[in-house]
Amino acid sequence: MTFPMIQGLGELGRNMLFHVPMSMVAFIAFLMGTIYSILYLVKKDYDFDRRARAASAAGTLFTLLATITGSIWARFSWGTFWNWDPRETSIFILLLIYAAYFMLRSLLEESEDKKARIAAVYNIIAFITVPFLMFILPRITQSLHPGGGEGVTGSGAPIINLSGQTHTDRTLLNMHWISVTLFFFLYLWITDLYTRILRLQDKRAEEI
Repeated sequence: MTFPMIQGLGELGRNMLFHVPMSMVAFIAFLMGTIYSILYLVKKDYDFDRRARAASAAGTLFTLLATITGSIWARFSWGTFWNWDPRETSIFILLLIYAAYFMLRSLLEESEDKKARIAAVYNIIAFITVPFLMFILPRITQSLHPGGGEGVTGSGAPIINLSGQTHTDRTLLNMHWISVTLFFFLYLWITDLYTRILRLQDKRAEEI
């Protein structure tokens, strides 16, 4: 497939195949982390706690990568890497929220069960902010990003919007979903690898 040139972006538009899909996979990762946290609270199986940590870590990683690629995009489009645009600010807050999750896990001096329960509850509460910070706030405030300030059902987003409509070249749309799929498989690999590492760490801790 030949990448279609986007008016006003030129070759820079290729960044769309990294920045947007990574943001979408980050949302999926945070969602899965929340589901695993709920399952841990219900079943008290430590493997769900490990999976919640792995999924949340992957979500944080993809959010960070989306932020970096977005900053590079901003540098060439708006002249600066960071300008506290509402979408940039909301993602920065999201990174802080999930950084606090991992700090909470590492700093708590409680039993492993209580530490896991507290972390699970925090993870569930943290996810409540994700849809608001990733999708709603950037669309109800004036923003340099496409779709900003058009309301929750705004249709100005370049790839996908909450009104369920797309206004994108078909080839670009196909490339987008291929990219989302590839990053999703990367997410699965990362979470599986990290979960196995956590299992080994817990097993080693039990043997000491």
